Amino acid sequence: MATDLRSATLLPGPLKSAFLGWLDPVADWLIRAGLKPNGMTAAAFLILAASGVAFGLSALQLGAVLLLLSGVADLLDGKIARRGAMMTRFGAFFDSVMDRIGEATVYTGLGVYFMTTHGQRWPVLGLLACFAILSSAFLVSYTRARAEGLGLDCRVGVAQRAERVVGIGIPTLIWGAGPRGGLLLGIMAVLATLSGITVAQRIWYVYSITRGEGPVAAASTSPSPSTLETKQ
Repeated sequence: MATDLRSATLLPGPLKSAFLGWLDPVADWLIRAGLKPNGMTAAAFLILAASGVAFGLSALQLGAVLLLLSGVADLLDGKIARRGAMMTRFGAFFDSVMDRIGEATVYTGLGVYFMTTHGQRWPVLGLLACFAILSSAFLVSYTRARAEGLGLDCRVGVAQRAERVVGIGIPTLIWGAGPRGGLLLGIMAVLATLSGITVAQRIWYVYSITRGEGPVAAASTSPSPSTLETKQ
């Protein structure tokens, strides 16, 4: 069951691996230029926050471009840390916190878009979809973090952060919000549902690998290797 869950993602593994491979030379160049991982994390956050502002101002294509760029920058900070032997626990913590704040900015901006842009068919449903995807995205992150706090590696799920970025960014860049906002609303609803499924998958995964364990005196405080890799 664990193997099946690990392989069940919307973005194919080979595609992810190929894209990450293309970023290796870029990461190496940035390392030679003297860029530190925390600096790239800060840059990724600023791009993501700018995306949220653009969405809130109804500049959807600009918001989508910035959202996709922030995803690339977010991948690069981890690569810089690993390839430059600069991985630290604070860096992993800082990256995760900035990711969550940035995502909150994006979904807040989208909520503002639904409520303030003239001609929306279902503005309240759009706002509720933003609340739903924000809540489920945070739970996706929390379930992994809590599992890792117990010494477990929990990266399973059909819709992790990459799927949310690509799922919103590419269709919005190409088609905008669709007629009366219907396309963007549908995308948000689907991603919120898939993120909720991911939370359930992670709960079941942790249950399946801990089933049969006896009581433990205390949770392990030693970080697993994956705690220094924070993409969720």
